[in-house]
Amino acid sequence: MNISTHKSLPNKTGCIIIPFLEDKIDKQLIKQFADTEEELDFSGRFKQKLSLYPADRPKVLLLGLGKAEQISQAADAFRNLAFKLNNRFGDRASVILSHLEESYVLEAALGMKMATYQIGTFKSNPAKAVGIHKRNYPIQFVSDSPKAKSLVTEGIAIADTRCEMMRLVDMPADRKTPEYIGKYVLKSAKANGFTAKVHNKARLKKMGCEAILAVGRGSEHPPVLIEMEYKPKGSKSKIPALGLAGKGITFDTGGLSIKGSMNMHYMKSDMGGAAAVIGAMELAAKLKLPIHIVAMVAASENSVDALSIRPGDVIGSYSGKSIEIIDTDAEGRLVLADALAYMNEKYSPECMVDLATLTGSCVRTFGYACGGLFTQNDGLAEQLTSAGLKVRERVWRLPMWDDYLSDIHSDIADVRNFSGKPINGAIAAAKFLEFFTEEHPNWAHLDIAGVAFGGSEYSKMKAATGYGPRLLLEFIRGMIKAA
Repeated sequence: MNISTHKSLPNKTGCIIIPFLEDKIDKQLIKQFADTEEELDFSGRFKQKLSLYPADRPKVLLLGLGKAEQISQAADAFRNLAFKLNNRFGDRASVILSHLEESYVLEAALGMKMATYQIGTFKSNPAKAVGIHKRNYPIQFVSDSPKAKSLVTEGIAIADTRCEMMRLVDMPADRKTPEYIGKYVLKSAKANGFTAKVHNKARLKKMGCEAILAVGRGSEHPPVLIEMEYKPKGSKSKIPALGLAGKGITFDTGGLSIKGSMNMHYMKSDMGGAAAVIGAMELAAKLKLPIHIVAMVAASENSVDALSIRPGDVIGSYSGKSIEIIDTDAEGRLVLADALAYMNEKYSPECMVDLATLTGSCVRTFGYACGGLFTQNDGLAEQLTSAGLKVRERVWRLPMWDDYLSDIHSDIADVRNFSGKPINGAIAAAKFLEFFTEEHPNWAHLDIAGVAFGGSEYSKMKAATGYGPRLLLEFIRGMIKAA
């Protein structure tokens, strides 16, 4: 998709797109391009569309953005339009935005670029796959804002990163091994301006990352720990302002505590937290944000084999703490335990946030509307909640009271990885992770199991949503502003 910005409508255009807020329809603006006096059945409700075909003039598409308070969803309205009606764009389309607040410029660029995401990568003829947009249609954004060009550039950057992260999540596990993710990050680091290194199996043994190794024991694809760091040019910072950690289970059978077969094919998505973290690092570097960030992705495959860990086993961890395995399907918290402990010991970041598609319990609590937020820090909870609301990647806080410590008590080890109870599973998982943070005062855990992957109007089966990178970007910007 070719992108350009203009202060006025270019002479050459095949289609004019005019978005409106609900009940704020400018009839004179429509008349200017559609030359009609008719009363139109168009109110501007969210995702509403109306096509107009004036004689001897470019066609006009009206798009509803909903109410002003729905701006966090605006990108999806533009994505929906481009996804469903791009065959009406002609050789090029012009999006009129001068009558809206400048923030809609970013949303328009983000949404229309997102519409080009191709989910049918592995079809023998991808061009014929449902929902794929191969056409390189040009989009012209018309805005009189002096920031228009930079806003479009940023919107495209966010969309490109989100699409890449969606591609990673949607990729089948036979292609997306831990090693593959490591190679992806090394390539991204070189292209975008951050540093990365991949700790392989031999290195993990030397480091003492016994929990990551234990999860990967049953797989032919060895686990890795991916370490990333971004520093703005000229920075002399020694202590990172932010440390991110992501669960990167490339496929989760459940191990010996095997999952049912009904939805196991979707377990390729169990690295949605890793994708969010990688995406956030890419965006921080692409946008040259003035903040020092480190990140860890613990990537492993949880498979069934004679070497697999068993319920009842006791394993070690990077922190030196022992873990009793109650359920091998509670593996994500094991790899994160090592990632968090290593990051905290090596870098001591001022703030730590981990993201993981961790528990079905969180999905049962929130459905697919938001992720779970767990922290002892009220200020951090407010920052993450506010950031999520602003970009519609919402999180909602659940308690972290010590009443729940009994769920991770073990008689024979320092801690157990599962309570065995059918209640408060997401909270128990968060308490387990907290055990490996050394009581870090500024740590938060985000359980994104219900929002990283799910049903979508852009695919017939469940698919990646792109959740996480933009939430973290907004959170990081809040940190920069508050510094």
